[in-house]
Amino acid sequence: MDSVWTQTAHIPRFEPLTSDLKTDVLIIGGGMAGLLCAYRLSRAGIDYALVEKGELCGGITKNTTAKITAQHGLIYDRLIRRFGEEKARLYLEANRSALEDFRTLSREYDCDFEEQDSFVYSLGDRRKIEKELTALQKLGVDADAPEHLPLPFSVAGAVRFPRQAQFHPLKFAAGIARDLRIFTHTKVLELSPGKAVISGGTITAGKIIIATHFPFLNKHGGYFLKLYQHRSYVLALKNAPLTDGMYVDEAKKGLSFRRYHDLLLLGGGSHHSGKKGGGWRELESFAREHYPDAQIVSRWATQDCMTLDDIPYIGPYAKNTSGLYVAAGFNKWGMTSSMAAAGILSELVQGKPHPYAEVFSPSRSILRPQLAVNAAHSAAGLLTPTVPRCPHMGCALKYNPEEHSWDCPCHGSRFSEDGTLIDNPATDDKQL
Repeated sequence: MDSVWTQTAHIPRFEPLTSDLKTDVLIIGGGMAGLLCAYRLSRAGIDYALVEKGELCGGITKNTTAKITAQHGLIYDRLIRRFGEEKARLYLEANRSALEDFRTLSREYDCDFEEQDSFVYSLGDRRKIEKELTALQKLGVDADAPEHLPLPFSVAGAVRFPRQAQFHPLKFAAGIARDLRIFTHTKVLELSPGKAVISGGTITAGKIIIATHFPFLNKHGGYFLKLYQHRSYVLALKNAPLTDGMYVDEAKKGLSFRRYHDLLLLGGGSHHSGKKGGGWRELESFAREHYPDAQIVSRWATQDCMTLDDIPYIGPYAKNTSGLYVAAGFNKWGMTSSMAAAGILSELVQGKPHPYAEVFSPSRSILRPQLAVNAAHSAAGLLTPTVPRCPHMGCALKYNPEEHSWDCPCHGSRFSEDGTLIDNPATDDKQL
């Protein structure tokens, strides 16, 4: 099934680019991050163009749960311990600013924007909650710890951020996209400094932003080691108890809850892409037990690029790639991260400094424990002797019987049963 967003919104259609083009800034990727970059540059009067190989917002964006919040799990205790209070505060400010930008822009478009409190809960570790509250106090955040949540199970504790938000991402995207310079069904075949080759010609650009979910240039930046992908699932339930608020487990494999009109959106079943996990079966079992009268009206899945240290990569693609920029690794928080990325990159491509750029710099240290885990996954996939192989870097693909797809456990590329590319970083179909 499609997500409730694709069932209830109409995205404007755009024509492909079939000739040469010269522009100051080229944006590659038509998801929320690329779209917001285009919007920002348009409002700044900068000459730009956005190209998307498929339809606008036809990749990960259409499958989000569409929470807009600066509360990204129990992240602030970790950020203070890793980077200190100042960088943690800048990360907080960047996402608060993104929330406010969404709040302002949503007044112009009918996108079902609603203020909602956001909650992160822990099933069994009250100490994690207390540590996060201490961190938030240091940062001056207006947060508290409710004793009980309106969920069908007990929790050890929770942290509440008031006045966060949720919305309809595709209605929002449709609103801001209409007057932008966008070319869909325009695939970049080759990228070199200042140039992008497409099937219909060549795009010459002073600056290039890669906003393709997973960066596709392997020879720069080391993103194939700095990122892995995490797959998760959603059920839209009718006749389930509804409550205000957005709820998510602090554990990566936990459940999330939010409502959309008369539907409860139940998320979870997560796993490393290309590995086994609970999937929709896990969610269906939970719904049968706790919401026996509920009816499943939609189901969908998505996947998120996860970084080594919980902070997205936003900024220059690599130290030696002048004029090339990236936005990736949103760690399950794609909406606020997309807006933060647009704010940062729209300034950097104009040669202006940005107060949050250092925090999100893709060239920061990679010496994190997750690096060894990512390397081990890649090595295992490369050394597995089975076929078929992923065209991205040659890892052995695994068949996903639940979604009837071939998935790469190394970097998260996915292909249909006939070999059609579904999710990147692979850029081409696979002969099966």
